[in-house]
Amino acid sequence: MENKIKRLKRELKFKGKILEFYQDTMEIDGTHTAVWDFINHKGAAAVVPVTKDGKILMVRQYRNALERYTLEIPAGALDSTEEPGIFCASRELEEETGYKSEHLTWLLTIRTTVAFCNEKIEVYVAEDLMPSRQKLDEDEFIEIKAYTMEELKEKIFTGEIEDAKTISALLAYDVKFRKKE
Repeated sequence: MENKIKRLKRELKFKGKILEFYQDTMEIDGTHTAVWDFINHKGAAAVVPVTKDGKILMVRQYRNALERYTLEIPAGALDSTEEPGIFCASRELEEETGYKSEHLTWLLTIRTTVAFCNEKIEVYVAEDLMPSRQKLDEDEFIEIKAYTMEELKEKIFTGEIEDAKTISALLAYDVKFRKKE
């Protein structure tokens, strides 16, 4: 049996640079109400940058929420909800790694935390990388390093890489793009 759920009210509690926090009052089966948290996110894009020798460029940066440095694929928020993910991925590739590519291929779409947030990340693979220059924001400090897929899988399965978009993207890339021996 499917429950009938209806939103009665949505109240904005906080508005930040990239998200809005709401409390929703929901009616469940017409018999009772519940208050649910909802985070509205404008969206993001990410990219798996592949070098000519098949290595993946990764970014190491400080993440305030975890109070430590993380190893991730390049990614960033959309400039607006209407911006195509491929444009954002291309921009973030150049800004964070100092490389650009005219060959971006869609890999997958990730919904990061469906229980309370609508964040959607479009992930692309970038090949035929061309040197450019990093264009970091004034509060960004990013180190770049290339890794083999085997090194990255080891980092995933030992817990060194915990970022969900990075894990999903790397494992999807491994299955979908890499030639198996």
